[in-house]
Amino acid sequence: MTDPVDSGADGLVNAEQAAAWNGYEGRHWAEHQDRYDALNDGANAPLLDAAALTPDSRVVDIGCGNGRVARLAAGRAAYALGIDLSAPMLERARASAVAEGLDNVDFVRADAQVYGFEEASFDVAVSRFGVMFFADPVEGFGNIGRALRPGGRLAFVCPRSFDRMDQSTVFAAIAEHVRLPDLSQATGPGPQAFADPDHARRVLADSGFDDVAVEGIEAPQYWGEDADDAAGFLFGFGPLRHWLREADAGSRAEERARRAAAEAFRAYQGDDDSGVRLTGRYWLVTAGRP
Repeated sequence: MTDPVDSGADGLVNAEQAAAWNGYEGRHWAEHQDRYDALNDGANAPLLDAAALTPDSRVVDIGCGNGRVARLAAGRAAYALGIDLSAPMLERARASAVAEGLDNVDFVRADAQVYGFEEASFDVAVSRFGVMFFADPVEGFGNIGRALRPGGRLAFVCPRSFDRMDQSTVFAAIAEHVRLPDLSQATGPGPQAFADPDHARRVLADSGFDDVAVEGIEAPQYWGEDADDAAGFLFGFGPLRHWLREADAGSRAEERARRAAAEAFRAYQGDDDSGVRLTGRYWLVTAGRP
């Protein structure tokens, strides 16, 4: 690997996201790298297969976080670059790449919406849950498109509507004890940004991509060794902590909510030692750069 590049705040437009991912949220993801990978790794194979990488490919991973997909891509391609806003997560990504002996992957801390990619310098752009946070998604995907060579490929995975996800039952149980936002109606930057596949198609078309395809996929999510472990992990999530503060939930209400979450998770706990496993329902989106 070359020396890591850090653009810091230069050209930053997603300031709110940068604050979150360089604060508690980013630290939690970095400190629990293995837990988040176990939660999201089910999407890796469909994503990388759709990316159609070759040994000659140069690939950029948008919103790479702890670098799992970038490192896997480096194992299939000539070179991979991961880009993310989060310094704590990129520190973990770099350390993991060194531990795995990878010398064909780099990481840059920057805002992918406006980062100065060299034009037509990549063959493929991929993202596992990292493209839903652009302040201006048309600008963001347009910038990514300019980084791809003509005929280049984009592939990303994003959540489907929240009410289609198994964890919606867990959040419903929590909401019986503390006030939560209506996650099924979330708009703007966030996990639900492309829950509507027609919106994803419009954004990509407006960004200059063609041959847009949206496919529903399902993948296992490992939440913890048992229901209590899964609930404890969930209550460490930055968004949930924020919502609990906004709701001004007292310790007793939060404890009741945590017990309710554990009880909801129990329905997904196997009789063996397989732990708590839910099903994630996602969109696999692919497109081409003309």
